[in-house]
Amino acid sequence: MTETATRLNDVDIAVVGQLVEAIRADDTKAQTTWAAHVQWNGAFASEARVRNFSPVASDEPAALGGGDTAPNPVEQLLGALGNCLAVGYAANATVAGVELKDLRIDLKGDIDLRVFLGLAEGHAGFNSITANVTIDSDAPREKLDELHAKVQASSPVGHTLGSAVPVEIVLS
Repeated sequence: MTETATRLNDVDIAVVGQLVEAIRADDTKAQTTWAAHVQWNGAFASEARVRNFSPVASDEPAALGGGDTAPNPVEQLLGALGNCLAVGYAANATVAGVELKDLRIDLKGDIDLRVFLGLAEGHAGFNSITANVTIDSDAPREKLDELHAKVQASSPVGHTLGSAVPVEIVLS
């Protein structure tokens, strides 16, 4: 008798399969809403609360006038992209039967501070973001290339950053 694998890459295959089947059966289950609540704590420090997790602190580095007590928002944005990509690699590798021994994603981005500081007009955000992905796996390179393409095509954070997404900021 053979034992059916229930986990790969520490992902519960049954849970992922149940989610996929639930969405196939009812498209409305694919529509989700996410929320965060941010409280300013003085100077450039704030914290975000998401669901029932501990608050996630944010601050600016000393060179930008902050207390350097936590990553700043743009660093957290890079982290959010990296974390989203990691989920994508783990999920898609698991579905494809690819074992990941290790996965590292190093991200960096360039920002011109002049717009943020009111010294110029234009784009205040990242001019570019680079994510360098390193995968340790016994899978053939062709399989890893397929995995990489699938993750790039399906990353919610990657797509949000790469698209013109309407952002409405309302003053109450």
